[in-house]
Amino acid sequence: MSTRSPQDRVVPTEPPTEVDVRLVVTDMDGTLLDGAGHLPEGFWPLLAELHERGIVFAAASGRQYATLTQQFAHEADRLAYIAENGTMVVLDGEVVSLHPMDPDDVRRLVAKTREMRRDGYRVGGIRCGRRSAYIEASDPEFVRQVAVYYAKKKIVPDVLEPVDDTLKYAVFDADDAETGSGPVLRAFGAPNQVVVSTGHWLDIMAPGVNKGTAVRDLQQALDVTPAQTVVFGDYLNDLEMMSAADHSFAMANAHPAIIAAAGHVAPSNEDLGVVTTLRTMLGG
Repeated sequence: MSTRSPQDRVVPTEPPTEVDVRLVVTDMDGTLLDGAGHLPEGFWPLLAELHERGIVFAAASGRQYATLTQQFAHEADRLAYIAENGTMVVLDGEVVSLHPMDPDDVRRLVAKTREMRRDGYRVGGIRCGRRSAYIEASDPEFVRQVAVYYAKKKIVPDVLEPVDDTLKYAVFDADDAETGSGPVLRAFGAPNQVVVSTGHWLDIMAPGVNKGTAVRDLQQALDVTPAQTVVFGDYLNDLEMMSAADHSFAMANAHPAIIAAAGHVAPSNEDLGVVTTLRTMLGG
């Protein structure tokens, strides 16, 4: 998600070269994908080169696993995935780590979201299960927003009824997640991890679970060090990733907190930042 105007975007820094890269982890929206949600020009040839060099590519997102594999249909089984903001990590089709929420916490959050909606907040809750996402509302705009991020979804009378692990509880705020529903649910949801993933989305996960812990799970599975890891991100749900790799990049369009936490600044997602940075690092 772009948070800066063209006039005040941060100037990209020169990326390091001659780095022993073994793992590349990139956020999707506002980072790898362009403003229309498409993979950038030059991505597939770059991915082929990463494969040839034995470098693992991982997509890290608040999106569900099914949606991510759909996005990378050409090479779906050859990639790693950090799905649902770090609650599920998959490598070569096998689950590396899974961190479901406490069912009692989920019940409390569902009740709170319903209460907030009655109080005038324009919010909708999504129970993000391992097998599917579950929603109650049938409002067309809410359903459309859910469809962008959840390829597998079901409209049900009660989101708590389906038997499924809850990997994450997501809230869509039609107004502003960071200043509207965010403070309310951050206070109510403790000790669970509560992050704003875009201007309209809030994600709640089990305590201590985030994209940073997921990167470390993947590093352990691959026997890869932080010095061999490159990460890219743009928004608040990418914050913990910045400390999980020695080579961390905030996009030029990133949230100020990500700019401050990252070691480097890459060109914006609209300027092919991930692709151009990796080309430089790989000597291209």
